[in-house]
Amino acid sequence: MTLTSASPPPAEAAPPRPRARPRRPDRSAYALLLPALVPVVLFSIAPLVYGMFLAFTDARAGRDVDTSFVFLENFGHLLADVQFWSSFRIGLVWAVTVTLLQYAAGMGLALLLNQNLRLRWLARTLALFPWAMPPVIVGLMWRLVYHPDAGVLNAALTDLGLISENIDWLNDFGWALPAVVVVGVWTGMPQTTIVLLAGLQNVSRDLGEAARVDGAGPWRRFTAVTLPQLRTVTVAITSLNFVWNMNEFALVYVLTQGGPGGMTRLPMLYAYEEAFRYGFFGYASAMGVAIVIVVLAVLGFYLRRQLKEAEA
Repeated sequence: MTLTSASPPPAEAAPPRPRARPRRPDRSAYALLLPALVPVVLFSIAPLVYGMFLAFTDARAGRDVDTSFVFLENFGHLLADVQFWSSFRIGLVWAVTVTLLQYAAGMGLALLLNQNLRLRWLARTLALFPWAMPPVIVGLMWRLVYHPDAGVLNAALTDLGLISENIDWLNDFGWALPAVVVVGVWTGMPQTTIVLLAGLQNVSRDLGEAARVDGAGPWRRFTAVTLPQLRTVTVAITSLNFVWNMNEFALVYVLTQGGPGGMTRLPMLYAYEEAFRYGFFGYASAMGVAIVIVVLAVLGFYLRRQLKEAEA
């Protein structure tokens, strides 16, 4: 008896699956963004657009004053305004100096807080203390420190024998700007410290240990290993600090109101005086637009250069 193997019946073709319908975007997500978008549009974008519009008009204070479109006339006056360029020069000196000192002081403090210190959490909390204070309170506090008769600074320097007579720090033509710079550095240093400290947490310890084995000292390890790995963080925090410092107003206004003799009058203080002391809203808006354009140009040049060096 012979057995013959029967070939299995051909499998039936599976029925074609129905084509999946493309998912439609859930438009309800846009509705969820509205509570956040409405305040941004009302309090950020709308005032910005209105300020840019005023820059091309002769808007002035007063109910009976007509406003007309003057195109670039305000910017023409701005080019010939000696006081504006003086305030802009002071603003650049202030912004660059404060930004560099904030970075240097913030780096030193971040390196210290990155060590295994006892009560490190308390040290980090205290480091944030200046940042938590409103600029007006900071200004009033430092006015007391700089007070020519009752200030702590003059008393301390006199006790140390460094000065023989009290100095009116905020009203002295030579000391006013350095005194204000010190306050600006003290106020903005915590945010720089926190950002750099976060960057230090991601620095490769293996590279540092390898450099130490090769004989590199602490300074060499810092410049050759740590700093290059903090390049992205450095570019970000210095760029933001430069913009914030260039737009500083409240702190310097409380300290000196731009005095003495305009030695600490930053561009924003000058624009404030033109708008709310003399009522030239259109001209003050043109100052604001010009400052934004110059700051963005400087910032763009700096970022482009840093990115090229990072890619090289």
